[in-house]
Amino acid sequence: MTTEDLLGKILQVVMGLAIFAAIIGLLIFFIDKAPKRGRDYWQLAGFLTPALLFLIIGLVYPAIRTSILAFQTSGGDWTLDNFVWTFTQPVALRTLLNTIIWVLIVPTVSTAIGLAYAVFIDRSRGEKYFKVVLFMPIAISFVGAGIIWRFVYEYKSAGREQIGLLNAIVVAFGGEPVQWLQTDPLNTFLLIVVMIWIQTGFAMVLLSAAIKGVPTEQIEAAQLDGTNAWQRFWNVTVPGIRGSLVVVLTTISIATLKVFDIVRTMTAGNFNTSVIANEMYTQAFRASEVGRGSALALILFVLVLPIVIYNINILRKQREIR
Repeated sequence: MTTEDLLGKILQVVMGLAIFAAIIGLLIFFIDKAPKRGRDYWQLAGFLTPALLFLIIGLVYPAIRTSILAFQTSGGDWTLDNFVWTFTQPVALRTLLNTIIWVLIVPTVSTAIGLAYAVFIDRSRGEKYFKVVLFMPIAISFVGAGIIWRFVYEYKSAGREQIGLLNAIVVAFGGEPVQWLQTDPLNTFLLIVVMIWIQTGFAMVLLSAAIKGVPTEQIEAAQLDGTNAWQRFWNVTVPGIRGSLVVVLTTISIATLKVFDIVRTMTAGNFNTSVIANEMYTQAFRASEVGRGSALALILFVLVLPIVIYNINILRKQREIR
């Protein structure tokens, strides 16, 4: 791009911003001069219109466009071949299987570890410091976490210095270095470990807050009845935090279904590690198969939607109880 073209683009942006500012200024002027009742409606419209425009342009239109493309060929003809490919080809089937494995393991293990950690450190002397240690990974982006763990799994051939932590330990004990991220199906589970490492802190914080909301009187009454710690946890604490458990599980499930950064950063979906979001990107932008990518996006939407609806219903019920 030449200097003249760049200056022209900048001028267009400046003019667009100036026109936008002028329109906003005129709206404010007319709103200020309008009667109070009419002014309220104008103010409401003024605040909602930009948000609605962004919603339509950034969400509604792309969703409709993606749904249409999922049922079309590259030539624009209507077809179901994109979905047939998704449910018949070995690559696509392995992608769906990997996604199911992620969704079954990550929410369950993250929530279980987070809950156990929250219970063990509850009201301990160094509770806030223990929480910080487990919560820190959630402050790291998925890409950053992927890079960190890629170094952990790094492989160098035998006889060379191992910079990967895992292989360094293996070699230190007399073993041979392993190509962790290329060994199928172990590599999928090693990627899952990264997601669990990130999400456990989220689960711990929410469940720790929920545990503190369980009435002390109930726990003391159960203790007076002669129950042990496990019985109190299972019969008093867990029912008291059931709503929070559901929210944590569903939230992590949604994040897991949409996982892209970790897989793309660490393996790019190679060696049978791809998941729906990564394969959607690969098909649409790498293989130029927009229809297949759109079909995968639609499948991902269908998988996420029931979880979102269930989560909303749980939150609504909790609000009604309060």
